Amino acid sequence: MSVPLTLLGLLEREPSHGYDLKRDYDTFFGRGKPLPFGQVYATLGRLSRDGKVVVGEVQPGEGPDRKRYVITELGATEVQTWLAEPVEPEPHLQTVLFAKVTLALMLGRPAGKYLDAQRGAHLRRMRELTEVRRGDDLVDSMLADHGLFHLEADLRWIDMTAARLDALARVVRR
Repeated sequence: MSVPLTLLGLLEREPSHGYDLKRDYDTFFGRGKPLPFGQVYATLGRLSRDGKVVVGEVQPGEGPDRKRYVITELGATEVQTWLAEPVEPEPHLQTVLFAKVTLALMLGRPAGKYLDAQRGAHLRRMRELTEVRRGDDLVDSMLADHGLFHLEADLRWIDMTAARLDALARVVRR
């Protein structure tokens, strides 16, 4: 997730204070991993330095003055470009799952047991995400679907790899 570009997108929607940006980010994009306030303000500082946002009206607050951030034309152009570009397809060819299986085989360790344990971890996570899908929150449900589809692909790979462990062992133990 690109925090700077996501914050710019939220600012294109409407000028906002840092607190409001954090709230919206956490609500829609930070499920399970809220954005620290320090990161919000550091990112806004860099975006301001780079000419992508400006500070609009400043209001007095209980603590420091509350700055309202406004996206610039340069920032809006960057959001438009980012939205139009496809995301790099994942996963990459060298995943942690593949590395662990291959190393286990190279070292003569029980790769099948590792795959069984990984399958169990994936199934537990899938049950958790299935519970999330049963809720009423559409955003949570869609994020859970995304995670479930990726986990299903991993499970297919785990099953295929388990069936081919002996052949892979012969290749990697040369």
